[in-house]
Amino acid sequence: MANNFLCGRFEFDLERPLVMGIVNVTPDSFSDGGQHDDTDAAVAHARRLIDEGAQILDLGGESTRPGADPVSVADELDRLLPVIEALRDCGVPLSIDTFKPEVMRATLDAGADMINDIYGFRQPGAIEAVAQSRCGLCVMHMKGEPRTMQATPPEYSDLIGEIGLFLGARAQKLRAAWIDPRRIVLDPGFGFGKTADQNFQLLRRLSSLRSGGYPLLIGLSRKNMIGQATGRPVGDRLAGSIAAALACVARGASIVRVHDVAATVDALKVWQAAEQGAITS
Repeated sequence: MANNFLCGRFEFDLERPLVMGIVNVTPDSFSDGGQHDDTDAAVAHARRLIDEGAQILDLGGESTRPGADPVSVADELDRLLPVIEALRDCGVPLSIDTFKPEVMRATLDAGADMINDIYGFRQPGAIEAVAQSRCGLCVMHMKGEPRTMQATPPEYSDLIGEIGLFLGARAQKLRAAWIDPRRIVLDPGFGFGKTADQNFQLLRRLSSLRSGGYPLLIGLSRKNMIGQATGRPVGDRLAGSIAAALACVARGASIVRVHDVAATVDALKVWQAAEQGAITS
């Protein structure tokens, strides 16, 4: 497949990895819940991430951490729409982290460029909500659903095979709706219905998921697997998150979704210079 990613008003050459900055407009996200849960704070944080080098912003109006309570469509849109309006002309694509078709339609109408769906566009009406747009689409794998996915240890007979089959099937569903394959990226869903060991097995074999030809978008920043490996609390996982991002890029990830944009951008610059044997702009 082509190495370009169509993302609403934008198009990316994926020769180099992109950094997606996280903006949680929520009171209860696992890492920074409540820090940016009003419009002014969210917009200020988003602009700071752009200054630090974020090439995409991912806006979330509902927490999807394990055990999270659901949010109504109205509440989710009340959180997201003012932020989209303020950032519509910020110069980078706006991705919306949602699985609700009604939210997809409304945020795309408001100027969003991408939909990042933890359910992989399985909700009734989700594919129809995005099919006629030019928006980028992130299809994620999740075993179970957010409230219960970590309640009991998830079991797989073939971890990589099952994730790969799911992602491939969902991408094919999108293509069957005449969606341009250049709009599709895949996320194996670290932490979504997977134990820490399963997450690290997935990370070790991440490159095998590129066999379908779709770019990979990876979100590992500050997650529990990093805390279990390092013994660090969620607010002290920067070094582990950087290591995880570099490990993902080394295994073929095209987009890394992170909280700490400036540090990740710097780490990637050094990694790329080492890979190429020269400093590049």
